[in-house]
Amino acid sequence: MSQHAQSVPNRSTQESAPVPNPGPEGHQPAPSPADIKRWRQYLADERAEAAVYRDLAQNRGGEERDILLALAEAEGRHEAHWLALLGDHAGKPRPASVRSRMLGFLARHFGSVFVLALAQRAEGRSPYAKDPNATDAMAADEQIHEEVVRGLATRGRNRLAGTFRAAVFGANDGLVSNLSLVMGMAASGVASSVVLLSGIAGLLAGAMSMGAGEFISVRSQRELLAATRPTQVTLAAAPKLDLEHNELLLVYLARGMSHEAAEHRVAERMGLLSCDCDPSLSLQPELPDEEDQHEAVGTAWGAALSSFCFFASGAIIPILPFLFGLTGVTALVVAGVLVGVALLATGGTVGLLSGTSPLTRGLRQLGIGLGAAAVTYVLGLLFGTVVG
Repeated sequence: MSQHAQSVPNRSTQESAPVPNPGPEGHQPAPSPADIKRWRQYLADERAEAAVYRDLAQNRGGEERDILLALAEAEGRHEAHWLALLGDHAGKPRPASVRSRMLGFLARHFGSVFVLALAQRAEGRSPYAKDPNATDAMAADEQIHEEVVRGLATRGRNRLAGTFRAAVFGANDGLVSNLSLVMGMAASGVASSVVLLSGIAGLLAGAMSMGAGEFISVRSQRELLAATRPTQVTLAAAPKLDLEHNELLLVYLARGMSHEAAEHRVAERMGLLSCDCDPSLSLQPELPDEEDQHEAVGTAWGAALSSFCFFASGAIIPILPFLFGLTGVTALVVAGVLVGVALLATGGTVGLLSGTSPLTRGLRQLGIGLGAAAVTYVLGLLFGTVVG
């Protein structure tokens, strides 16, 4: 951020200068109506983006708040550039683009990682690199802004790990697996009541399996973290060790310390040093980290409950038509449409969080889910024909 701030004055001078080349008499040519319209839209979007970053900063503290306010200040410099170009043509404030207004609404009411993910995409799609009236510094700014927002969004994504992962993928598994089960059973020719019972059984069995699996997975991961974390045994054992023959040095070497740092730590533990002669070599006291490493993993019960609930919420969608009395092809079509919408939503959500296109991820999710259901339907037809 310091390097970025130091380069601001030069960019500000460049950005505030009008871009069009002067005419033969030294006067700037009048901008075309298309130029004025485009510049006014840029101006509105810069103002809206600056407001988004300020709104997000209100829900943050410390370093993250400072970063967001610095981004808002940078968008203000871009705003000044377009104001200088427009001059008397600036007119009344123009509404921002739909995308910018949506970002503003989300930032004011939610302020979540989803807003940062959307802002990341917005910065990455800046038109300044191809616009002759935008300076090279402005285009470079937008590229840097994308990386800054990517870093902030990554912090949020890391905080969402564990429970959120279990929730999203649990819902997706419920959608695909139970739709496939319903489609396969219906294709085999059994009665709609049997299809419904099969769907309910699949919901319960799958939700229990997902919940148990997540519980075991997260609990095992937490136990592995606990097993690899150094203990404080050296504090209790050091006073009783033989001064000449002991393996305390090996403990610190095995933990990855350099030989010099390990020897310094041994001297401290054995009481041979009364002070930290070189604090850079000392990591004492050996106390637990203030920040819980397990937060990135999530709690076992939280992950299990989320996985159970979201799998069930996804698995119930394919059987809704049967619960409301629909039968046959109509029920299957309605189930497919409902699941398709849900798959687009879950895929789009993952796309937003990963900073990629929500539509692309949603369509990919849709294709995989409906493809699996179609294959199961064909297998059900074959099975029904063989049995019949």
